[in-house]
Amino acid sequence: MTQTLVKNFVNGQVVDSTSDRRQKVFNPATGEVTAEVVLSNRADVDAAVAAAKAAFPKWAQTPPIRRARLMNRLLALLNQNADKLAHAITQEHGKVLSDARGEVQRGIDIVEFACGIPQLLKGDYSDQASSNIDNWTFRQPLGVVAGITPFNFPTMVPAWMYPVALATGNTFILKPSPTDPTPTIMVAELIKEAGFPDGVFNVVHGDKESVDALLEHPDVHAISFVGSTPIANYVYETGARHGKRVQALGGAKNHLVVMPDADIEKAVDALMGAAYGSAGERCMAISVAVLVGNAADRVMPLLTERVRELRVGSGLDESSEMGPIVTEAAKARIRKAIDTGVEEGATLVVDGRDFKAPGFEDGFFLGGTLFDNVTPEMTIYKDEIFGPVLAVVRVNSFQEAVTLINENAFGNGVACYTESGHVAREFGRSVDVGMVGINVPLPVPMAWHGFGGWKKSLFGDMHAYGEEGVRFYTKQKSIMQRWLANIEAGAEFSMPVAK
Repeated sequence: MTQTLVKNFVNGQVVDSTSDRRQKVFNPATGEVTAEVVLSNRADVDAAVAAAKAAFPKWAQTPPIRRARLMNRLLALLNQNADKLAHAITQEHGKVLSDARGEVQRGIDIVEFACGIPQLLKGDYSDQASSNIDNWTFRQPLGVVAGITPFNFPTMVPAWMYPVALATGNTFILKPSPTDPTPTIMVAELIKEAGFPDGVFNVVHGDKESVDALLEHPDVHAISFVGSTPIANYVYETGARHGKRVQALGGAKNHLVVMPDADIEKAVDALMGAAYGSAGERCMAISVAVLVGNAADRVMPLLTERVRELRVGSGLDESSEMGPIVTEAAKARIRKAIDTGVEEGATLVVDGRDFKAPGFEDGFFLGGTLFDNVTPEMTIYKDEIFGPVLAVVRVNSFQEAVTLINENAFGNGVACYTESGHVAREFGRSVDVGMVGINVPLPVPMAWHGFGGWKKSLFGDMHAYGEEGVRFYTKQKSIMQRWLANIEAGAEFSMPVAK
């Protein structure tokens, strides 16, 4: 059977790669190969950069209102094709269809935010900043910029980048994950259909070779990356060394604290969705439950029962709560992490290693896994597993819970379930984490706020999307102006001051 070949999208059209390297694309529910994707080389990256560079001058001079109108057309097309995109995500990633639909909608939210770019690009003006001098600022695009995105959100995470980058007048090159590349090409074709000029948005598939080519290319001015912490650190250091502005979002070890006064049923609902949704393959997934005091005695029986009853199956089955793992290699890595947890003495309450989905025996499935009595010294606590594994840590007090979180190397997301306003306020102010939820398990900020963690979860100083995204993709220019009739005769050799 001849497989579909997923190609690059450069200068407004699908193009062949000059590379002969390929990677297989799987349906993780069945284990079947559904396509191949090209793994681009430096020549392919050079061609995409050249197209983006050629398109930049005219695009940068396009009035923001006209760029916003094109973004509005894209918004309409994405809404019309949202279900098709969701099905494509489920077929290549494996997440359940409801989750894929939610992913598409969160990406659409960023596009809608970018439609307001005329307001977002307004500068500041000071009349009579000094005698007969006016001063104003405005923001201009950087040029060719690039995004490098992971497999877990093939539509949403690219949308954290390209809508704001394009709306602010940059041209964009996307290097998506080769694991689930089809949704990216679908979006590229919708951008073309919306009327964006050729070369403004380009897609180059690939692996480390294409990543390095983007990081080192002299005509790429900024890189936005989302992925694991070791690679995020590499991207940040390599890009910065080559003079680029870099925003690199890394890994996470997110905690959910359950206080003794919490509504236990709602807290368990939150743990189930946040730990096992998308098979735990989210940078905002809750992987550690911190049970304070006697909350553990009330949470564990109900949580254990719920994990055992978790409905795992094909993502296209509307009754499934969790789909397969994205690849066979990822499944093996997660199994090894569970083995390590057992070896290091954690209590394995629910074991999902040998789960088989009826009718999908060749799929990449694991069941939900639950550990109790986990300690901070254990590997399953320290390392990001990125799978359906929840570790329970028991602590005696609120302060012990906060200290545990603050001593963790990551600082991406965190949540606290409590009925106390005092606890909620103290928690939000005292945890060293970038995104905090109070009775909200996945505190992913809305499109107009911006996404980003602290510590080893973010390399760079600006968060993704929102107003921080506008600042990341633009540079400020300040102009001071006066006219010759207002300039006194004679040279001035002192530092200019307001007068």
